[in-house]
Amino acid sequence: MKTVIITGSTRGIGRGLAENFLKRGCKVVITARKQDQVDAVVADLASQYGQTNVTGIACDVQQHEHLEALWQHAVKTYTSIDIWINNAGMSLPRKPLEQQAVSDISNIINTNLTGVILATSVALKGMKAQNHGQIWNMEGFGSNGATQPGMAIYGATKRAVTYLNKSLQKEVKGTQVQVNTLSPGIVVTDLLIGDYDTASPEWLKVKKIFNILGDKVETVTPWLVNGILAANKSGATVAWLTGGKAFWRFMTAAFNKRDLFADVG
Repeated sequence: MKTVIITGSTRGIGRGLAENFLKRGCKVVITARKQDQVDAVVADLASQYGQTNVTGIACDVQQHEHLEALWQHAVKTYTSIDIWINNAGMSLPRKPLEQQAVSDISNIINTNLTGVILATSVALKGMKAQNHGQIWNMEGFGSNGATQPGMAIYGATKRAVTYLNKSLQKEVKGTQVQVNTLSPGIVVTDLLIGDYDTASPEWLKVKKIFNILGDKVETVTPWLVNGILAANKSGATVAWLTGGKAFWRFMTAAFNKRDLFADVG
């Protein structure tokens, strides 16, 4: 089966993807910024899926040398890499741009955009040398041009990733490397909840929408992994929350009461 690198894979969607790839017999490389977090997740997954099927290394996607080390570690362990998923990302609390700290602005851009560009560059170089491989970049709010107050920076980074993918799909034409898009939709993670003050009236309003359109990691990630493993051409998109699904959710909301945040204030 295939060998998969997933950035930001010690929690949330990244960990869910990792576990589901392992369930399907793949080999997985776990990453996060802190080695102790990586070690803990690798140990847990190895106990369930086998010591030889999972490895990990600390990697800050903002650092090109870390990404190079990640590729080298993966190749040394598993010889070649079939799939690289740029999942690592961050968000900021929703507030006007001028109220955001300059350090936070730099951090989110360097993670969500610069980090994706640097990681994709490393993966492209390695995959072209081995003459095969898929790169999957993650969509998020703003990828399709949607806008919301307080989401200017996050949305701008995701809109830029859409442009990056479209451009790279032209660059890899004629090669054995594919550049694809992963769209998980609205998934209940720390990243999502962390955008809001859960004691605020705004949270009460938006929670209603999330309960209609959102899903949990354990629901979404198996489906995403199946889609990734089935994809066989560059430019593929694996999207969980399609327009048709969203329409149906709204139409049936009155008959399908959901509470994805029962344990959230």
